[in-house]
Amino acid sequence: MEPLSAHGLPRLSWIDTLYSNFNYNTDGYEGDATEDGKSQDGSETLPYIDESPTMSPQLCASQGPPPEGLLPGGEIEKGLEMKKLVLSGFLTSEEIYINQLEALLLPMRPLKAAATSSQPVLTMQQIETIFYKIQDIFEIHKEFYDTILPIIQQWDEKVTVGHLFQKLASQLGIYKAFLDNYKTAVETVDKCSQANLQFQNISENVKVKGPKDSKDSTMTVSMEALLYKPIDRVTRSTLVLHDLLKHTPKDHPDFPLLQDALRISQNFLNSINEEIDPRRTAVTTPKGEARQLVKDGFLVEVSESSRKLRHVFLFTDLLLCAKMKKTAVGRHQQYECKWYIPLADLMFQTLDDSDSCPSIQVLPEHEIEEMKMKISVLKNEIQKEKKAPKGQNRVERLRKKMNEQESWLLLHSPTIPFRIYNKHGKSYLFLLSSDYERSEWRESVQKLQKKDLQGCVLSSVELQVLTSSCFKLRTVHNIPVTTNKDDEETPGLYGFLHVIVHSAKGFKESANLYCTLEVDSFGYFVSKAKTRVFRDTTEPQWNEEFEIELEGSQYLRILCYEKCFDKSMLNKDDNEIVDKIKGKGQVQLDPQTVQSKNWHMDVIEMNGIKVEFSMKFTSRDLSLKRTPSKKQSGVFGVKINVVTKRERSKVPYIVRQCIEEVEKRGIDEVGIYRISGVATDIQALKLAFDTNTKDILVMLSDMDINAIAGTLKLYFRELPEPLLTDRLYPAFMEGIALSDPAAKENCMMHLLRSLPDPNLMTFLTLLEHLKRVAEKEPINKMSLHNLATVFGPTLLRPSELESTKGQHITSASDIWSHDVMAQVQVLLYYLQHPPISFAELKRNTLYFSTDV
Repeated sequence: MEPLSAHGLPRLSWIDTLYSNFNYNTDGYEGDATEDGKSQDGSETLPYIDESPTMSPQLCASQGPPPEGLLPGGEIEKGLEMKKLVLSGFLTSEEIYINQLEALLLPMRPLKAAATSSQPVLTMQQIETIFYKIQDIFEIHKEFYDTILPIIQQWDEKVTVGHLFQKLASQLGIYKAFLDNYKTAVETVDKCSQANLQFQNISENVKVKGPKDSKDSTMTVSMEALLYKPIDRVTRSTLVLHDLLKHTPKDHPDFPLLQDALRISQNFLNSINEEIDPRRTAVTTPKGEARQLVKDGFLVEVSESSRKLRHVFLFTDLLLCAKMKKTAVGRHQQYECKWYIPLADLMFQTLDDSDSCPSIQVLPEHEIEEMKMKISVLKNEIQKEKKAPKGQNRVERLRKKMNEQESWLLLHSPTIPFRIYNKHGKSYLFLLSSDYERSEWRESVQKLQKKDLQGCVLSSVELQVLTSSCFKLRTVHNIPVTTNKDDEETPGLYGFLHVIVHSAKGFKESANLYCTLEVDSFGYFVSKAKTRVFRDTTEPQWNEEFEIELEGSQYLRILCYEKCFDKSMLNKDDNEIVDKIKGKGQVQLDPQTVQSKNWHMDVIEMNGIKVEFSMKFTSRDLSLKRTPSKKQSGVFGVKINVVTKRERSKVPYIVRQCIEEVEKRGIDEVGIYRISGVATDIQALKLAFDTNTKDILVMLSDMDINAIAGTLKLYFRELPEPLLTDRLYPAFMEGIALSDPAAKENCMMHLLRSLPDPNLMTFLTLLEHLKRVAEKEPINKMSLHNLATVFGPTLLRPSELESTKGQHITSASDIWSHDVMAQVQVLLYYLQHPPISFAELKRNTLYFSTDV
């Protein structure tokens, strides 16, 4: 049973209200509750204030047929007039909301004055907890109301209000802080009301001023009901933006502004929805205590030196690790408890730091990449079979196979250790794919541990009851694989996301700060980029742009870290210095919003820190097009033979210089060629090489090594035709598919001989360089397969994709997986081959005709 407040109300029922389907009409939101606090079905709800009598005349008119002025005009005029009505209605409800906030603040000043006297009603800490952020919220909405009121009073069809809603949306971080404190505030009101009759009288009889046009000058409301109002308001503001967009022409200057405000608001609601799941439920222990499920999810546990998929449940007083029992077909599924730790006994490090930690076995990354390729191919086969007349049976077989492969990937891809201990020193080790998750779990536990927790020992019966309840209570039902998703669900984005990390504010002390960017891929999150460290500052200004490859991604995460330079601060689990997470947040990559040519600026709120960033998306089919440069004087987008002839060189200067710099100081860099360089640095180097700037060598020595690696990749990507040429591409595809090793060897060597000399020399130079990089794999984590995955498509991808000629591509993922595996295999073949010399190739007799 859910715990109740002093008023007999469900303690956390506001969460359900926040994420239920709100009904927003132009007359404002009307819930299902009635004045007596009962819903229409008789169940109890939160206190309700009837706002309908205060609606303006224009607003009430919008409930029936449209006013006469809307009918004769064109659709655009109608839309703009409706827009005015929507705004008028919202403004009326905004006035009510401001009055409610003002009423809530009214007792605060006398309570504060009394707190310093000899007869305090409440302590200063209790006052600050109850009224936390109310003053800030009031000021934000008062300013918004005062600014928008004259605009609506002197309505003009060309007027814009989107910038005001943008500003309102950008201040949602205040609401995040309020929401985090809400439960504590309500509990404090409850507790203080029971302890102090004077405060009880104040809290149950708050006078709210009615709007100017209202017949009732004031109404009496409880403080608990008023504290709920900001929660209601967050959703209303988002819903009114939907209505405003519906009635704003797309070519009106307000449209992109309102769209942007809606995106920020929606992202905020999504982030809150993730943190506080409406399905959260409480269970009662035999002792009558309320034990509530706070968080659950699938984690990989290392148990007896092997990886096991577990479902972990964090309750208010303990952490429980369970696995799904194998049951007969048709039988009800059940969990089996593997172990539990009372939170009072849980620690993240042992008292004896000398404990040795077993090394974590990690699969070679090429096996992970190969599995991704297989899954991509299966996805395409499933799409094709769905269209076939009798393909349904085959679809089911393919789905089963894909489920097995995706589950294998989820089990073997995580590498970030998350170790916990009980008070007796026994440790449990989980592996996560992202520092974000590790931080989420750690913070959730530590937040609960701040309360006065008592150790608990469950009897076998109690443990069985709790484990059985997990099936009903769980909020995460399926492991995150494609086969568990509905066909209607968005498949995510395939292509390139361009992100500029601008700046951050809200740090209380100077620190060395940097950000990392993560996107989801194949059900787990992968770190894709990292800004430079901005030293000793409270307001870092990175302004760095990154290009991130998306593989069915739906979310972007930004994590902000404080860099630790103290080498004594080593993490026992991974033997790396642990940088402190200062904040983290994520945004949904909404295809409709992101897929436009324009940059979208956004702000992520994280623990009082605001990180400002912009992003735009390029689909894979657009980003893979090779576009020749109009200026033949440069090197990017210019044929390789033109560049080498002009330079009188065998290998372009840009290739030689980038390789030399990477080998000088980047060969030990973790993720070299995989981690994105800063786009603005790459563009600066591109310009320098294109204009033959004299100080290129100075620029190279000063530039971040990932930017230099990125410049080399960009050069090959922007060649007007691939390094291994369009003419030979079909033959490379056929050669790599040969099963006889001798025939494959003859064919693949012959194809190299058939390349023009500048192409061949450049390819062999790059080949030897990549082999030298892979020799350092234990340090840089870049295997031959990793490097083939990065460079294969860049060196082989044809100018015009053969697979798309005369065909309709059904999805962006088709373009990704159609030929990529073969392109990677071609480069991997040469990387794994004994050294190939230019002279030896040219000396050997040709086995085939030169006309391939």
